[in-house]
Amino acid sequence: MSEAPTQDNLEARRALVAGRHKARHYAVQALYQWAVSGNSPGDIERQFREDFEFRGTDLEYFQALVHGIPACASDLDDLFVPFLDIELEKLGPVERAVLRIGTWELRERLDVPWRVVLDEAVTLTRKFGATDSHRFVNAVLDRVARELRALEIRGGR
Repeated sequence: MSEAPTQDNLEARRALVAGRHKARHYAVQALYQWAVSGNSPGDIERQFREDFEFRGTDLEYFQALVHGIPACASDLDDLFVPFLDIELEKLGPVERAVLRIGTWELRERLDVPWRVVLDEAVTLTRKFGATDSHRFVNAVLDRVARELRALEIRGGR
């Protein structure tokens, strides 16, 4: 039987969740910049670290997203493109960035529950994306999750 969480454990968990949320927030912007400028992920990371206050941000998570996603972008695209109702090239850069982040997390970060991945993607798309594009992103990532996290979803987690 597991012990009840302590106040310190709860605060640490809240800090982790908040730090990852901030990391995703900055990563959407950085991946957008990567897509439209063609600058290297390293250059973009340096610029972001100079221009933004990263206090409370999970910097390691931000770095993993900003460097990991460009390294495997075409593999990630292959996972969600079958669920698009438009061509990838016509997809807005914000929506593409969010879909790549969500797909990367579903594939690479099994420690992040699939529902959290979808909730974060919807939140980010509402903030940065086109009107109502959060519904589209949610539907696509839901289908990706059913492919990549079928056991987790069936298990009800």
